[in-house]
Amino acid sequence: QSSERSEKRIPTVSTRLRDGSLVEMLYDPSAERTAFAVWKSDQWRIELDVKNGESEILVPFSARNNLIHNDVILLPSGVEEYGPEEQLQEAEQDFIHRYVDVSPLFEKIASYYVLFSWVHDAFNELPYLRLKGDPGSGKTRFLLAVGSLCYKPIFASGASTISPIFRILDAFRGTLIIDESDFRQSDERAETVKILNNGNVKGFPVLRSEASVTGKEFNPRAYHVFGPKIVATRQFFEDRALESRFFTEDMGRRPLREEIPISLPDAHREEARRLRNKLLLFRFRNLHRSKAESGLVDRSIEPRLNQIFIPLLSIIQDEKTREDIRDLARTYNRQMVADRGLDSEAQVLESIQILRSMGSRLSIKSISDAFAEQYGADYERKITPKWVGGVIRNKLHLRTQKSDGIYIIPDTEEPQLQRLFQRYGLTGGTSPESPASPEVHSSDLNPSSQPPPASPDVPPSPLPG
Repeated sequence: QSSERSEKRIPTVSTRLRDGSLVEMLYDPSAERTAFAVWKSDQWRIELDVKNGESEILVPFSARNNLIHNDVILLPSGVEEYGPEEQLQEAEQDFIHRYVDVSPLFEKIASYYVLFSWVHDAFNELPYLRLKGDPGSGKTRFLLAVGSLCYKPIFASGASTISPIFRILDAFRGTLIIDESDFRQSDERAETVKILNNGNVKGFPVLRSEASVTGKEFNPRAYHVFGPKIVATRQFFEDRALESRFFTEDMGRRPLREEIPISLPDAHREEARRLRNKLLLFRFRNLHRSKAESGLVDRSIEPRLNQIFIPLLSIIQDEKTREDIRDLARTYNRQMVADRGLDSEAQVLESIQILRSMGSRLSIKSISDAFAEQYGADYERKITPKWVGGVIRNKLHLRTQKSDGIYIIPDTEEPQLQRLFQRYGLTGGTSPESPASPEVHSSDLNPSSQPPPASPDVPPSPLPG
């Protein structure tokens, strides 16, 4: 009896045991009962509780838990065989196709994103899915249908404030399904952005101050927010770095397919539950062998885009689908490059290129003069060498040095200049005889998925020098 009293009972949703076994919580809504599925040595079993070492007993959350009982969080009810993996992917894509109207490519991306969500914790970085559109365009339907298939989906749309979401994410560590329009206050939107900014890379929890029991002091606490996320928004985010983490579908751009039901039928819940049972077995079989494949890196696109595309590409075996998604990555990259072309940094770089083509010395004064001549009319402030020098040093991160009493960009910065020319889509950087001409034109882009040109730190009137 004393041994039993010393054992600590720990409520658990999912974990890896000390012996390497995988444990996942189950919830059977018909029986209103929770249990564990335990995977070890390529076999699974159902347990009411699990011993972990000498002093811990893991127990599932109660079936009467408010979040579980009210379907805020969806779990498998068991473990089911699914046959070949391509059949599982096709089954969930068929499910998505019957209930959601999106473009064929995004439909396929969504089906693979569901698979990815079940093994996401094998990766260090991950992408998000995002639906953008006006009310009535089908965003909520996508959240409900696709979200119901993901790994431990957390439907945050019903939350009255953002605070519970941090706690739920930290406790359940699943897929966050969130409609940004549900959070209308600016501070709630800012907290949502924190979750999105910190949640796509492992090891970046969000720190929040929590009141002590007495309420007399506040203590910082780290909340785990890493995990897949499906987000619905009306507009783009102002933060370009955040924008680059999404696979985005513009909703409501064509009439709804006639076969799409206006309301989700009751059968939808049961279909989704059975698919989650099969996806749980997919997780058990694939978590240990899932990893980012370095051979998929595309050196022609931004490292940040490689970060979000490679995890998804790593679980796709169909070469045609891989190539379609690679093409999408290149399109996103062209959009980012064209978007940068509107920045003061790109304009300074173009001024540098013009001077190089004429064989002129790259002094800050001459760059400032070339910039003012070409773009000065677009700015409400006076263009000065001090301001241009700030762009060169602080935004382009080029080193300057004093020579004969003036500041110049030295020849040692040539490799960095070439990288910047490529990054900003400026050609002709290596040939002083040929002036720059951007390769990417706005007509090459899909305007429905192009982020806004304005950057939060580069206003229409540049910052004072």
